[in-house]
Amino acid sequence: MTVEILTVFPEMFDSVFSSSILGRACGQGLLEIRLTDIRPFSSSKHKNTDDYPFGGGAGMVMTAQPIMDAMADARARLPEARRIYLGPRGRKLTTALARELAAEESLILLCGHYEGVDQRALDACVDEEISIGDYILTGGELAAMVLTDCVARFIPGVLGSADSTEEESFSDGLLEYPQYTRPRDLDGRTVPEVLLNGDHAAIRRWRRRESLAATLRFRPDLLETAVLSPDDRKILKELEAECSSES
Repeated sequence: MTVEILTVFPEMFDSVFSSSILGRACGQGLLEIRLTDIRPFSSSKHKNTDDYPFGGGAGMVMTAQPIMDAMADARARLPEARRIYLGPRGRKLTTALARELAAEESLILLCGHYEGVDQRALDACVDEEISIGDYILTGGELAAMVLTDCVARFIPGVLGSADSTEEESFSDGLLEYPQYTRPRDLDGRTVPEVLLNGDHAAIRRWRRRESLAATLRFRPDLLETAVLSPDDRKILKELEAECSSES
């Protein structure tokens, strides 16, 4: 997959995309990340990319012309790319959406900044808006990093194990079960015995129960949309009864 990012601060991405899993994916040719600086496309004398908003108001707004020209340049190289603006009005980034985006051959991400982007640039240049959450950032660069990282995990070969994305939080609508590693005993705090006996069926049952328990405790709202089996619902009733007895 190729991800091209249009930004006025390309230097923000260097360490993130050259490290850890993303860095390895780029090195293996599984992911190509291109950074396009919007500023050189500005036709103004001083190459500015922002101006005061019509109608007044605080802050500055990114101007349309350099964004439109930068997008045209990117589209010339990636004509079939899905064009995305990282903004608060957009569809919220979820595991399902990340899977969907990972099936694309290429993405072009537009990072807004300041108080926003001239609406004419958005109307002309993007296919959709995506939000990473209901809060405000100083710019779209961090959101572009988050989206790229989230999507990259679903590209075949990026993660060491094909099962990793299936067992993580939100993959099936629930939070992940607790994880443990060596030593078995840490100052009297021991690993659950079920994880040590080699009974894989028992381990699966324990993990499912703990996943349901964590979701019930920390994110009960997820249970409203999660796909639950009859066994899952039975376990939830047991967990709810345990919580009631403890209180």
